[in-house]
Amino acid sequence: MIRRHALVTGASRGIGAAVAERLAAAGHVVAVHCRADVAAAKAVAAALPGTGHTVVTGDIGDPDQARAVLDTAVDELGAVDVLVNNAGIYTEQPIATTSYADWRADWQRVVDVNLLGTANLTWCLVDHLLRRVQGPQGARIINVGSRGAHRGEPEAPAYGASKAAVHALTQSLAQSLGPRGIAVTAVAPGFVLTDLTEPMLDGPTTEAVRAQSPFGRIAEPADIADAVAWLASPGAEWASGAVLDLNGASHLR
Repeated sequence: MIRRHALVTGASRGIGAAVAERLAAAGHVVAVHCRADVAAAKAVAAALPGTGHTVVTGDIGDPDQARAVLDTAVDELGAVDVLVNNAGIYTEQPIATTSYADWRADWQRVVDVNLLGTANLTWCLVDHLLRRVQGPQGARIINVGSRGAHRGEPEAPAYGASKAAVHALTQSLAQSLGPRGIAVTAVAPGFVLTDLTEPMLDGPTTEAVRAQSPFGRIAEPADIADAVAWLASPGAEWASGAVLDLNGASHLR
């Protein structure tokens, strides 16, 4: 079996780490990306099933570093067939109580990472795919969006807007890259319990978040990773252009 090669951004913890594990279990060789927590990324890579996994670092909000992340993954793995654009940031800036300086700074950083980082990494991957001898050969791009792109993020409007733009980017590129044999999809998770979101929960808040879904629970990273792994599979080509809601029926559209 030909082993496929995947780059998962923001994979030192949470959803990204779970995605890396699912892809490795499915036979992918994985580049685990982090911005700064190299020790955590190395721990994730070391625990993955299979061999040949590696760690790449860089701030994808910086265009030059984003390109270096993709280039390093290609150098380390020999190729990249699957790109999971998971890295992102969440910053609250309620408009009525945020200073103009903070408002502009927050918007710039969120857009730089969540939208432009995704766009720039995707451009670099496509450039790699079109230049390599064997061509795209069923390559996959999976972007991690958000339920907040559809229902709104009143305390974090930059986050919600950036994820809505990621959904639109996904569908635009699905149409433009389909003729090249590259499938582009997105997932739109609701609230997911990770080490970053856990501090946001206390007793009443936990119950309120759990009650959002008729399943009566909060999503785990594995719930998202399972769907991403399917979208990365050869059989998921016809899903190209889809933005898959992964919110446990907590928001329907």
